Amino acid sequence: MTEQSEWRFSDDRGQLSTAPRRPERVLAYVQAGATLWGLGLRPQGIFGSDHDGPEPDRAKTGTLPLDQVAYVGAGSGLDVERLLSGRPDLVVAVSYGNGHVYGLAPETAKPLEERVPVVVIDVSQARTFEEIGDRFAELARSLGAEDRADADADLDAARERLLTIAAAGPADTPRVLALSPAGPDQAHVARPRMWPELRVLADLGVHLVEPASGPGANWSTLDREGTFALRPDVILTDIRAHAAPLDELGWDGGEPVVPWNPEPLYGPRDHARFLGLVADALEG
Repeated sequence: MTEQSEWRFSDDRGQLSTAPRRPERVLAYVQAGATLWGLGLRPQGIFGSDHDGPEPDRAKTGTLPLDQVAYVGAGSGLDVERLLSGRPDLVVAVSYGNGHVYGLAPETAKPLEERVPVVVIDVSQARTFEEIGDRFAELARSLGAEDRADADADLDAARERLLTIAAAGPADTPRVLALSPAGPDQAHVARPRMWPELRVLADLGVHLVEPASGPGANWSTLDREGTFALRPDVILTDIRAHAAPLDELGWDGGEPVVPWNPEPLYGPRDHARFLGLVADALEG
């Protein structure tokens, strides 16, 4: 594709976006923007969801250079004019199913699409982590980013390391619990099969604790005693700004703690970094 040729991309709703030339001013949901940066493409701006505040959540932004990328706001503070204030020629959003644009109210998303192309990537549990990553990589390439073989090599090495650690473990391999603290009295415990990144760990042989069946599709909300009773050896704790700190839960067992962003970045280098932290905790 030459610089002047028409740009085309079919998103995960099956909707074809086109532009007279390749978009250069990309506004993205924070997760998508940080992922694209890891794939070699710098967005012009980012926006958050209802969980976010007036400043970007650094747990979600990865290595995104926030001094060079505008943050236009989040949730109910967003309207079409604010989203378009930086004159983007493409908006990249995510969906957790059924094509709904995450982070934008329908009354905002619809008129936005009437004024600028919007590409939506499905990051729901219906897809594997690799499938989601491939879609982001495909989008990044269409926007001019180049594949980075060294990043893929880092990811391959991180996977191999974790496989080796898990395979060498004793019969009672370390129990890994992923949770989002909700204050001093309860925690939201992740159901691993519902999170693409956690399924990667399971496929690599990591023993993830599965809470008992019950209410909650993605999380099982337990009181402090019920959470402690799961007896984890390693804890993956939600570090997003709206989650409570783990120490509020009164956890003092001395288990290794790995920072976890349940809205992961899908670039190979970011994913390799997370797998490395888990491997370090298992070895520790």
